[in-house]
This record gives sequence, structure tokens and C-alpha cells, in this order.
Amino acid sequence: MNVHTNHPPVPLLEVRGLTVEFATRRGTVRAVEQVDLDVAKGETLAIVGESGSGKSVTSYTVMRILDRAGRIAEGSMTFSGVDLVAASEKQVRALRGREMSMIFQNPRAALNPIRTVGRQIEDVLKEHALAGSADAKEKAIAALTEVRIARPEERYDAYPFELSGGMCQRIVIALALACRPQLLIADEPTTGLDVTTQKAVMDLVMELTRARGMSTLLITHDLGLAAAYCDRVMVMEKGRVVETALAGTIFKAPSHAYTRKLMRATPRGGVTLRDLLPEGSDLTPPEPRPAAATDGTPLLTVTSLVKEYPKKGVGLTLARLMGRGTDEDLTPFRAVDGISFAVGRGESLGLVGESGCGKSTTSMMVNRLTDRTSGSLVFDGIDIGAIPARQFARSPLRRRIQMVFQDPTDSLNPRFQVGRAIADPILRMGTPMNGAALKARVEELARLVGFPEHLLDRFPHQLSGGQKARVGIARAIALDPDLVILDEPTAALDVSVQAVVLNLLQDLKIKLGMSYIFVSHDLEVVRLLCDRVVVMRAGRIVEQGMTREVLSNPQDPYTRELLSSIPHPPV
Repeated sequence: MNVHTNHPPVPLLEVRGLTVEFATRRGTVRAVEQVDLDVAKGETLAIVGESGSGKSVTSYTVMRILDRAGRIAEGSMTFSGVDLVAASEKQVRALRGREMSMIFQNPRAALNPIRTVGRQIEDVLKEHALAGSADAKEKAIAALTEVRIARPEERYDAYPFELSGGMCQRIVIALALACRPQLLIADEPTTGLDVTTQKAVMDLVMELTRARGMSTLLITHDLGLAAAYCDRVMVMEKGRVVETALAGTIFKAPSHAYTRKLMRATPRGGVTLRDLLPEGSDLTPPEPRPAAATDGTPLLTVTSLVKEYPKKGVGLTLARLMGRGTDEDLTPFRAVDGISFAVGRGESLGLVGESGCGKSTTSMMVNRLTDRTSGSLVFDGIDIGAIPARQFARSPLRRRIQMVFQDPTDSLNPRFQVGRAIADPILRMGTPMNGAALKARVEELARLVGFPEHLLDRFPHQLSGGQKARVGIARAIALDPDLVILDEPTAALDVSVQAVVLNLLQDLKIKLGMSYIFVSHDLEVVRLLCDRVVVMRAGRIVEQGMTREVLSNPQDPYTRELLSSIPHPPV
């Protein structure tokens, strides 16, 4: 008599009791502690958590690509029957790329800048003996075609710097999937991408992995992404797993307080900025600054603004010099194409659109960091567009228009202590003051943005992302400006830190009476922070109006496409 016993399927990847340590100057640090996880064949598992939670270290450990300071202190990892902890570097190298592959967070950093993308795909195929010299190019072009790269034969010879962020991400996906691995690890694959590109990239990854029966480990801090694309979700905090459940269950009924905190901090419809803060947060609304008497005219009026750039390329340069080339070749590229909008006093205006739509170029012209081609920029009755950017740096108007940049790390001088960085605009453009008065002003600004005063003598590399964002905001408001341009100020922040920074920006606007131009591709954040919104596409404005009206009842098909691309966690 045959007895059939139902055994649970053996997972493709099984991790038990994983503990990873790093040797630092201050002693040994445990980045990951007693982590258990399983990934079944054909399953998509998300690891969710904030910066420092250990999710990326876990994925690097599975791939055996920890840096020299890191080591596996305890635990086991088994992949398709292979003991990854005991395996030699030669054995693991044979697995990497062929059996398990990885999409890294920064696609440009993952690609060789001095080698064409086609050759880089060939390198992977040849390394694992899946192509020879005769058919490597054909297979590389096929890989580019599979990830829907337009004109793959041309892109084969392109260098990474010649491609957009979304295109580079597709190249990295092509590299990762070239050898048809069993397991794909995607580490924050859509960070920095706009919502339409993000959806296209994630749809592509899921379509290809499911068609091949592959397993996927998605590392992300975006709960909406995890909910939309994953079967199960594992939540990590401070190196430990705090909760694991089916995606539908964990978002509708989270059992751990940390998961509930992440859910609460995620921007979504039907909530206010205050609702994003942790339970028990006691933030009283600030007292608004008494409004100055005005005649109702906008603070900034932009009319028919145009920015053109000459097309680049050696061939085009020679054609211009020799008087040859078609009209199309010699026509300059128009990044901003005749846009008009206004910003009222004390108002927040959202500028949204996908990468390359012209929103950052627009903000650079308004901030007078680059010159317009034509059109007018009237700020408080003065056409600042007529003042060349080089001269505007020394204009008295410079102090009235300030900017918070997207990357707080790159925008802070690494040689300046925080206090000196905040004081910099005061020293350059402010009213002269003695050392004691300057120190008092810097401390006042630190208190305004909620930055600990005892950290003012630290350097940028000694601060967290949220702390650096606060320094950037303190520096921008140091001269009491009328208009602040915010270029994706929370794009690189965790959701809980983002919630605090967004509330801080809203409170400062009310307290100091400032106006904002908020450049973003996150429509949910724009919905919460901005009074009005301008939607841009290909250098033109396709729709503008009150934020609530535009985002709840969009008239333009492109606005509807942007809104439909946003992944939402079930609530």
C-alpha cells in the first residue's frame, strides 16, 4: 500500500539565525541579528524597513558580497541545496549571475562608466559560458530588447552617461536577468524614479520573473510597492525581523507597533500631514506671522518661460561649423516650452511630472541659477529674469529667494561643521553681526528646524539623512526669504523621517510667512503639502489648479496616468 505524505515544498532560499557583524573603530556592531527567512520557488518576498534596519545587509550577505569589515557571526544560508556560508568564493562566484542575481540601488554606480552597455551584458554572458565571441552581440541585443529598450541596436553602443535614469535601470535589469537566474534580489530598484517609470520598471521585473518562474527578493522602504507587487512581506527594525505575513494581511491588520508606525507615516489620500506623525505626537500648530499689507498681486509671476539648449554631439558641431545639417539637427532642444504660472504670497505650489519634463530646469531659472532663453520672471514687481544669473548672485534680491536641494549630502560642504554651514548665507549676504550674535542666530535656526544644538559642531558625514535635511532647511531660511524652492527635499528619506520633515516645512511656512515651490514626483506628498499644483510634461504645462481638484478630478490624460501609477498599500 502506497502512503502519500504531504511535505511542505523545500524553499529555494532558506536563512536561519543569520547574524552579521561589522568591525568599526568603536568596536563590533551587529547590523543583522537572528534573521530567519524563506523564499519559495516562484515567490516574491519583500523586505521592508527604514535606513539602518539591516535589509540591504541581509541581501548582500545572501549574495556573499559583504565588505571586508563585515562577517557572518552566526546562522545558516541554503540556496537550492548549496550551503552559502560554507561555500568557497569560487563556488559562490559560479552561482552569482547564473543562479542568483542582483539589481543594485544606484544603477549608474553599478555600471562601468567607460564601457558600453552592450559590452557589459556580453561580459556577463561570457563569464558564465552562455555566449561566445560569435553570438555574444546578438544575445546582448536580445537582452536589451527583452527589457524594452527602444532602438536596442543603437543603445548597444551607448555609455551609461548617455542614458536616462530609467534607461540605466533597465540596463541593470538586463544584466541581472541575462543568465536567467533562479533568484533575483532587487535592492530599492525604483529609488529616485518618477511614478510612471517606477511602474514600468516594476511591471517589467515582475512580468519577466513570473514568465521564467523565478523567485524575487524585493528590498524596499516603499510600502505601496511591497503591497502592489509582493506575495509576502517581512518587516525589519534595527537588524531584527519584527513581523512576517502575507502582503494583504500585514497591511490590513499589522500586528507589530513598528509596522503600524510605518503604515501611519505613509502619505495617502484622506489624511492630513499631522496624521502621518507617530501616535502621541504633540505638535501644536504654530502662530502665523502677521500678514503684511499687499495689493493681492502674486509674489512670483512666470509668463511664457522658455529654456533652450543646443543639441550636442561631434557630428552636429562639425555640421554647424561647416554650415551643413538639417533644420531638425540644428534646432535647439527646448527643455521648457512657454510655460506660465504664478505663486501667491504664503502659498505652496507643487511642480510635478516625470523625469525630463522640465520641472528642475524651471526651478533653476526661478532661483536664478541658470538664464532663461525668453519669457519673464517677475518677482515682487521686478523682472529677475532680465538679471543675468552671474549678477543675481550679488543682487540684494538673492537673499529673498533660497533653495533646499534634493541631496542634502552633496549640497553641504563636507569641510564645514554644521554650525558654519547654517551661518554661510548670513556671512555672505546677511547683516554683519559679531560672533556671539551669529552663534545665537545659528542656534535659533537649529531650534526652528528641530536640530539638536549639541550637534552643531559635527560634520555632515556624522549626521543621519533626516538631520542633514534639517540642516539644508535651516540654511535656506537663515536669511528669512520670501520664496523657498524645495527640490525633492524628502525623496531620499524614510517615511517616518519624511513625515516629520513635511510637518516641519508646513509649520515654518505658516510661522515665517514664506511661499514654496515644491518640486516633486510624489503626488501624495504634493497632495498633503501644496495649495495648488502644476503638472508638466515634455517642457509644457498640461494642467494646473487647486491641488484637491486636480488630483481628485484630473482633466488631462497624462495627469490620470500619473495618478494611476502610484502604488497604494491597502488600508
